[in-house]
Parts: sequence; C-alpha cells; structure tokens
Amino acid sequence: MPINIKYFNSFVLKKNINDTTGSGRAAYKPVFPGLPWNPTGYPLFFTSGSSADGRTSNSTTEQNKRNWIIEESRIKGGFNEAEVGYGIKAYLREDTNKGIRRENALIYSGVYNSNTGINETNVFSVGEEITKAVDPNNGSIQKIHALDTNLAIFQENKVSNALIDKDAIYSAEGSGVVTSTNLVIGQITPYVGEYGISTNPESFAVFGYRRYFTDKYRNAVMRLSRDGLTEISQYGMRDFFRDKLAEINDQFNKISFNATFVSFATSPNFSIRISSSLDKIEKGMQVSIPSSIGRGPVIATVVGFFGSTSGSFLDVFLDKNPGSPSGDDVTFTKYTKDKIVGGFDNYDDLYIVSLQKETNFETETTGQEGTSINYYTTSFDEGSLGWTSFYDYKPSFAFSLKNNYYTTFISDLYRHHSNQTRSEFYGVRYGADITFLFNSNPSIVKNFKTINYEGSNGWQVDLFKSDAEGVDNATSYNDTANTVKSYNEGVYIDGGIEYRVGFNRKENKYFANLVNNSAARPGEVLFGNTTTGIKGYFTTVKLSTDTTTDVGGSKELFAVSTEFVVSSR
Repeated sequence: MPINIKYFNSFVLKKNINDTTGSGRAAYKPVFPGLPWNPTGYPLFFTSGSSADGRTSNSTTEQNKRNWIIEESRIKGGFNEAEVGYGIKAYLREDTNKGIRRENALIYSGVYNSNTGINETNVFSVGEEITKAVDPNNGSIQKIHALDTNLAIFQENKVSNALIDKDAIYSAEGSGVVTSTNLVIGQITPYVGEYGISTNPESFAVFGYRRYFTDKYRNAVMRLSRDGLTEISQYGMRDFFRDKLAEINDQFNKISFNATFVSFATSPNFSIRISSSLDKIEKGMQVSIPSSIGRGPVIATVVGFFGSTSGSFLDVFLDKNPGSPSGDDVTFTKYTKDKIVGGFDNYDDLYIVSLQKETNFETETTGQEGTSINYYTTSFDEGSLGWTSFYDYKPSFAFSLKNNYYTTFISDLYRHHSNQTRSEFYGVRYGADITFLFNSNPSIVKNFKTINYEGSNGWQVDLFKSDAEGVDNATSYNDTANTVKSYNEGVYIDGGIEYRVGFNRKENKYFANLVNNSAARPGEVLFGNTTTGIKGYFTTVKLSTDTTTDVGGSKELFAVSTEFVVSSR
C-alpha cells in the first residue's frame, strides 16, 4: 500500500491584507503568491455566514478570496528570507498502515541543530535502528528520566539504566569499557532488586542525584541513588505503607453528582449558572444538561468556570452550546482513579508523597480517629533517615522551583512556606498534633501519675490511654485519663483566686496531674476518678495545639515526660 509523504520542507500559509486604504470588502483583499500551475488563483475553502463589513459573505467568489489556507513548500516566514527548494519527495511502502503499540520499547527521532536551523525531530527513519526495547516480562515503561549522561527507565516491575550516546565494550576477560558511539541509546542494565514504579509515575520526584518513587505492587517507597535502590519505607513506616499502598486501586471509577441549575448565561454563550456543589467543579468534567425541547440531554465538557467556589453561584463554561436547559438539576461526571502524588520540597529538603483514594466527593479527613480517611500526605527526611510528619493537604501536583515549593489543588497554584501562618493549607487552617508512646520498662505494670512537657504554651492532651488488659477471650479494657487543657484554656477564677484544671507552669516547664476516667470493670472496687493515674505496661499519648493560644503561630515541643510508680512486678 503506497503512502504519499508530502514535501519535507513545508510551511502553512494563510491570507494576508495588503489594502488598508479601502473600505468594506476592499479592505480585506488577500495576497497570495500563487503556484507554478496556478499563479493567480485561490484555493477553494468555503464558509458560510455574512456580515456588514464584508469579512464573510455567502458569495462563492468572495469566499474564495477571503477564506483560504494552504501548505506551501517554498516560502519562508522570516523577514527577507529567500525561497527554499522543494526537497525530496519520498514514498514508503508498508504491508499495513496499522500502528503498533509497544509498551516496553523506546524510539528516538532526529535532532534539532540550532546552528544550521535544521529540525529533524519529526524524522523517524525506518532505515536506521532507532528503537530499543526492555524485557516485556517486567511490564510497560511508565517513566524515563535522564540524569547526567544516563537514562533511567522505570517499568512496572523493574528499574534499568541505559547509556546515552555511548556504549559498553567487553573484553575477552569480561571487563567492560564505556566508549563513545553514534548509538543514541546504548546498553540497558537493570538495577539490582525486584522493584518498579507500578502504574504510578506521578509518584516520581527528583532532587540532585536522588530519585524517589513508589512501588504499589510491593508496598514500598523507593529511592534510586548512587548506591542503587533502597526501600526507604522500611525506616519506621513499613507497616503503614504495606497497608495503605495495598488500598490504592488501578481501575478508573465513575464519580458523579447533581448541581442546581439557575440560569443560562448569554455571555459567554456556552455557559450555565449553578447554585450548589460549587466546590466540586473541575475542568474536564462531563455535564449532562436536560433539554426543554425533548431531544434528550446535552452532553458537554467543562472548560472553565467563573465565580467563587465558596459563594452562592458559579458560571460554568462549556465546550458547546447547552441548548435550551429545562431548569432541572444538571449532572457532573468525571472518571478518575486513585493516585500517589510525589514531589520534592527543596525548601525543607523533604520528599513529599500523598496516597489519595478517590471517593464520591465524601468529606476528606486526615488522622482523626474514628473517621473515614481517603488521603495521607507524609514526608521523608534524608537528614534523619525517617518519616517526619503527616500533612493536612491533598495536592494534585507537587514540585519545587528556585528553592520554593509549590503544589496545585484542582486549578489553583499554591506556594508553601510563604507566610508566618502555621498549619494552613489551601486557605483552611488545621491544628497540629503528635502521637507517641510512654514505654519505659515495658515488662512492668506501672501507674502513670503525671504528664510534663518542655516547649511553647498552647499544647493540650487529647488522649492518654494504656494498653489493653484482657479479662477473657471476648473482652478487654483500657485505662484512660481526662483530657488536659492547655495553660491558657484551663484557667478559671474562684473567689478572686486563679486556678488551673489543665497544665500549670513552673520554671518554664508545663505539668499536670492525670485524672482517671475509666469505666468500672469486673472485680474493681475503686475506679475512675477515685484512683490515681493510669495503670498499664505502656500508654499512648496524643498532644495537639489548642484553638485560642496564638492561633496560626509557632508551637514548639522539645520533650515530653511522665512520672510513674511501679504497680506490680
């Protein structure tokens, strides 16, 4: 089957204006250099419509003069440049014109020469070996990344290194020598370790010579550096990533919701106004608009919107005319899948990874006990070789530029570390909390009497709970304490004297007694606030910032301690 390939040297020409002195139609006379076989005629491209100024007309003659575009192989677009030659006109014969999809192969084109102006990036010569394949058993290629003079190839189940503009030559003894070659992609060598990037190339981030990504199939977070592949999720977070990565789904889900139709906007023509579900609208969504003329709903795509997502209405811009809306609710739909968004924060030198499960626009929460959680955003610090914190934001994309860290959320761009307000993301302020264990002498039952901390004013105790004590096969109990208010929130006045029911301060150290609030269990005579402290082998403690003390300011926490006595040996 012959396939006609047009001239290599080709430019696109459209009409131009050379008569600005006339009026009406005379002012829109086009200029056309002609063709060798038709030096004065114009290509026939018909349009419809008319206007008073003569820009368009129903007249065939006028249309032929004013509406044309053509591929031309001689004329350059630069100022005072000469014509170019036609070049070679080639023909290619293939047995079939069907495309072949090779998910495990790379292909490269010609190059752009900035000195000569020759651009061959659209040239893929079938006469040269311009493809390079990796093992198809390791899945499809999900991402490639060039660093120095090498190319990292990330497959679903393998990571490999490819030489660029060089190749390895091996001696008879088996030793390798790297040498220059005109081969663009040289030898491909897999890294040691059965790890890949799964189907989540969005988890990739790079800083310096370190590259980070996730392997959902193996429940691991990885780092590729000069020492090869390292599973950094093993640094204290193995169980967390094992469980949460297993919940990430590869399949696309249909998510839809209804919005209240208000009116049909006349400017711009392709838009509607809605009064509900404003914060759920995203570009690219499909919208089904009921028609009042009985032709079925109009299906359009959201290309933008105007107004405030927290206001009373939103004008949604569409890619087509919505017709005659009936006034009923409109339905918005998107198809999405779970994501693992990765990025590097150059400001704090952290790898940020966000595990995001897509839900049908349910309320999103992070870290609150007993609530539904659909995203986790956490960070890895190379300095401490550990995972340092969870964050209350869900980025669509994350990157760094000139020592500044940016994320996107829906269609908005945010710069982090840009003000003094702490724990505020995307215009919403969150509290900060830390959860830890008191686990000294874990084999001895203790009675925890107090809690003390060194740091800033404004911390409170939300949780102080002992380990479970089993009574029988079906029931277990935990000792718990009342919440401890912060230094400011726990103050009250009685008889002109100031008292505190929360933390008190002495020598700039905050301390408080623990008041037991446990329910009675079988065999207990004294329980609850009639006892002192919390009994157990160890305790789980959660401290958080209050809502009144220097809101949005810095809250430091240096150390937390407790006083206990041995209850039983």
